[in-house]
Amino acid sequence: MFNILGEEALYLDIAPVFEKNLLALVKDDEKGIKFKEIMKKTDLSFMLNAVTEESCFIFKVPDECEPDDIQLMADVIIASLTEFGRAPVTVDGAEQKYRIIVSNNHEPELLGIHKTPGMSSMEVFKPIIEGWTAPGRYNTHFDN
Repeated sequence: MFNILGEEALYLDIAPVFEKNLLALVKDDEKGIKFKEIMKKTDLSFMLNAVTEESCFIFKVPDECEPDDIQLMADVIIASLTEFGRAPVTVDGAEQKYRIIVSNNHEPELLGIHKTPGMSSMEVFKPIIEGWTAPGRYNTHFDN
């Protein structure tokens, strides 16, 4: 069983438990209040790399967040976890490696109902293919 910031959690509950306990650790100073406001609009997800046994917490912040806001989030998270004083993630008492990613990057969706416009599979590879056949590009392997 996972222990996330001092609370037992099943795999599916790790992200909400981490968020709840992290928000409880955050101080109520100016940075902490802004952090909590941003967290209301942030999507937190959890992934486990079973090969490296590394836990990954991904904070996807909204597009309107400035780089300074992302840096503030990172600073508050680091300060809160440092103040916690114990391993944030343990499994059966053993400390686990973890990674925290704070980003507003959105991967284009190539397939499915919510495809990103202009990102069909052909559109993604079109610049590469056009680069192969572009005029003025000499093919050194074509000499007779």
